[in-house]
Amino acid sequence: MFSRLSFERVCVLALGLVATGSLVAAGPCDLYSSGGTPCVAAHSTTRALYSAYSGPLYQVQRASDGTTTTIAPLSAGGVANAATQDSFCASTTCLITIIYDQSGRGNHLTQAPPGGFPGPESNGYDNLASATGAPVTLNGQKAYGVFISPGTGYRNNAVRGTATGDAAEGMYAVLDGTHYNGGCCFDYGNAETNSLDTGNGHMEAIYFGDNTGWGSGSGSGPWIMADLENGLFSGASARQNAGNPSIIDRFVTAVVKGGPNQWAIRGANAASGSLSTFYSGVRPSVSGYNPMHKEGAIILGIGGDNSVSAQGTFYEGVMTAGYPSDATEDSVQADIVAAKYAITSLTSGPALTVGSSISLRATTPSFTTRYIAHTGSAVNTQVVSSSSTTALKQQASWIVRTGLANSACFSFESKDTPGSYIRHYNFELLLNANDGTKLFHEDATFCPQAGLNGQGSSIRSWSYPTRYFRHYNNGLYAASNGGVDTFDAAASFNDDVSWVVSTGFA
Repeated sequence: MFSRLSFERVCVLALGLVATGSLVAAGPCDLYSSGGTPCVAAHSTTRALYSAYSGPLYQVQRASDGTTTTIAPLSAGGVANAATQDSFCASTTCLITIIYDQSGRGNHLTQAPPGGFPGPESNGYDNLASATGAPVTLNGQKAYGVFISPGTGYRNNAVRGTATGDAAEGMYAVLDGTHYNGGCCFDYGNAETNSLDTGNGHMEAIYFGDNTGWGSGSGSGPWIMADLENGLFSGASARQNAGNPSIIDRFVTAVVKGGPNQWAIRGANAASGSLSTFYSGVRPSVSGYNPMHKEGAIILGIGGDNSVSAQGTFYEGVMTAGYPSDATEDSVQADIVAAKYAITSLTSGPALTVGSSISLRATTPSFTTRYIAHTGSAVNTQVVSSSSTTALKQQASWIVRTGLANSACFSFESKDTPGSYIRHYNFELLLNANDGTKLFHEDATFCPQAGLNGQGSSIRSWSYPTRYFRHYNNGLYAASNGGVDTFDAAASFNDDVSWVVSTGFA
């Protein structure tokens, strides 16, 4: 009788994968190539997607001096060297500036330029992702994904080898099934080369979220759908496909493929199990989708016209030449499962105890007597001491709660106004009553880390991980380390976002 280990090894070998320690030798792009549909773009910040690939996975830029470094696998075909990033980004913040194409065609992803839909910055360019917003482990080794907040996006409009017109292609992405919204559009795949909406059928990209403006699946979402431009399709029409299920898995494999008058959506838990087919059939009958008019650009986290209201997390994905067989995709799914994606800690620094009352004292020189407090709904800093009034002491005390949107992080409830929490709104910190919505929960969830100036804790927004609690002119903001708002100023940033955590005053 086979042991469990023996059974798993036989299954891996039957799929053409050769075990090498805790990894497999054949990467997703090796498997696509063996199936006759080679990768023409391969992007991942977590691992190499070819067994022999040892080149750069992504580039990060640190705020302290503007320098960059590239992150490569620990070994050929292996997991990203997160220790290199952690060392390079110590005591500062870092952004992901380039996601390299591992296929050799130079189809790298960089900061998305202005398009038909306005970008978040004054010049129309999208934001870049925090390098530390999406930590995970693969086979027990730490790596980082790409955490896309609304306004963040990557693109390449000058590509080589991707499908155009009605040519066949395939694509998959590994995503966070718990990080999504109904905004348009969290996509990965084929889009317009001019960043404008050029009409029906000019896109073919994986979409993930719970937008119901065009199509939907069963339940309340989120769903894997296809963004074909001017429509999110869950099946043959821009209506509900009951065969396309809501996703509940932490790690998700999403697959879309299309060719002349045929296309399919497939999906699976990226940590276990096999792919299921949610739709396979003819193109939508609406004008413009048969034949398709694909242009071949590559997008991540945005729509084809640079629509930037969506959120999601990307770990790896590829695009292929030709229409992959189900058998090839099944082998790729087995490879993804063998990579053993798993969650890891989102916090560091001094520990917080759920249910405890804390105070948060500024560490910026000349402001060290000031604590985070509130005046009505405004969160600010105030001078607090043992001789302060009881009311002020309560206003400067916060109850640590399990994160409303993510239990690995925390939310901060007002001591004197039970049921109200610190949340960010237009990047200003406010005290608002919990209204129970998904958006409020996300806005009120924060992930502490070791203080950037070496003191106490810096408290990072979960939903906008480039942004931290910062005092500026005694107001409190969710600020980034450099940006368009005055409170994003780089000067004294590390001091202004570092807080000494002590027992609450009340």
